[in-house]
Amino acid sequence: MSVSSTTTPVNDAERRHKLWDLIKDTRFAMFTTRHANGHLHSRPMTLQNRSVDEDDTLWFFMSRSGDPVADIQGDSIVNVSFANTDSDSYVSVSGRAALVEDRARREQLWNKAAQAWFPQGVDDPDVALVQVKITHASYWDVKASKLMQLYAMAKSVVTGEPPKKLGETGDVRMNAG
Repeated sequence: MSVSSTTTPVNDAERRHKLWDLIKDTRFAMFTTRHANGHLHSRPMTLQNRSVDEDDTLWFFMSRSGDPVADIQGDSIVNVSFANTDSDSYVSVSGRAALVEDRARREQLWNKAAQAWFPQGVDDPDVALVQVKITHASYWDVKASKLMQLYAMAKSVVTGEPPKKLGETGDVRMNAG
């Protein structure tokens, strides 16, 4: 795993922590797959993790009969995007998705939100547990207040130079990538 940013975490645990810190309060993500016709399709999905797994994995429940699962079976490369406007943090995760048959993991991740979508429970035959092994993530973590952001934008319009020092950007590359 390697990172480039304005404040560089130095080891895998710090990198994983930085990534999780940016996405932990954003329960919904746009999950993008490539459809059989070649088009990219994004759908809102609920992140099931309570932390980033040691193997750099994100977990989702999906309907086995839905298009996302069919798309993943045709092309496992996906993107998962998180946007938290409250904290002004934005993350784009690339990875490989796979359906995982692991009842213990399903039970560990099962919650009331999943129950709402799959009323037959954890053993519902339509429930697909989808693992996304992160290969790369990019982020923008805005540190400037809204007022400072507006000031920087207005200054940019006057000077013709892009806004500077609004936040931290970086890339996280995982070992799998």
